[in-house]
Amino acid sequence: MKQLITLAAALLAALPFAAVAQQASTAQSRVAQSQIEHSQEERLAHEWGLRTEEWARYQQLMQGPLGIYSPNLDPLSALGVEARSDEERRRYAELQVQAEARRVEKLLAYQRAYDDAWQRLQPGAQRVNMPDASSGRASSPANSGVAGSGRTAVFVRDNCAPCEQAVQRLQAIGSTFDIYVVGSRADDTRIRDWARRSKIDPARVRTRTITLNHDGGRWLSLGLPGELPAVVRQVNGQWQRQP
Repeated sequence: MKQLITLAAALLAALPFAAVAQQASTAQSRVAQSQIEHSQEERLAHEWGLRTEEWARYQQLMQGPLGIYSPNLDPLSALGVEARSDEERRRYAELQVQAEARRVEKLLAYQRAYDDAWQRLQPGAQRVNMPDASSGRASSPANSGVAGSGRTAVFVRDNCAPCEQAVQRLQAIGSTFDIYVVGSRADDTRIRDWARRSKIDPARVRTRTITLNHDGGRWLSLGLPGELPAVVRQVNGQWQRQP
C-alpha cells in the first residue's frame, strides 16, 4: 500500500511537468508554422517583385471592399489602384508592365511550340482559330495583335457567365465580331466547348461573321484596364472598350 501511495504521488508530481512539456511542444509547432507561412509570403512577394510589407498590404486590401468588388485582382493592380502616392502608383505600374511583358513572351513562346507541334502531328487538319479578318491569313505569333479591321473584338474567358451573356447579346443583334478566349492554353477543345455552352451559332462561325480564336497574348498586348469580358473596337487608331 505504501508503494502504491508513493507511485501515485510521483505520478501526480509529474503531471505539471507533462503539461509544461505539452505547452512547449505546441508553442514550437506554432513558431514552425509561422516561419513556414512567412517563408511562403516572402516567396510570393519576390515573384511579384514586391517587398514583404507590400505583400501584407495587398492581403489586407483584398480582405476589404476591393476584394469583394474584384476578388481575382492581382497584387500589382490592387496595390496600384489603392496607391497612396504618385510614386507608389508609378512603381506598381512599372512592375506590372514588366510582369505582363514576361507573361506575353511566355505565351507567345508556347504558341510557337504549339504551332510547330500541330504542323508535325496534325498536318492539314482544320484548327479552331480563324483567319484574321483584315488579311485572311491565319493568326501567328508574328501577327499576334488584334487586326485593325473595323470589327469588334470580344475577349472572354472560361467559367465566366458575363462573358457568355456579352457574346449572346452581340449575336442577337446581328453584330460581326471576333471572339478571343483568354486562357485557352491553345486547346481547340476548350474553345469548342465554350462556344457550345455560350450558344454560338455554328452557321455564323462557318461564314466568319463570328470567329473563334485563341487569345495568344492579344489581350495583354492591348494594355486595356478592367476585367473580362471586354468588348473593344479600334477608334482613331486606338483600341477602346465599348459599353
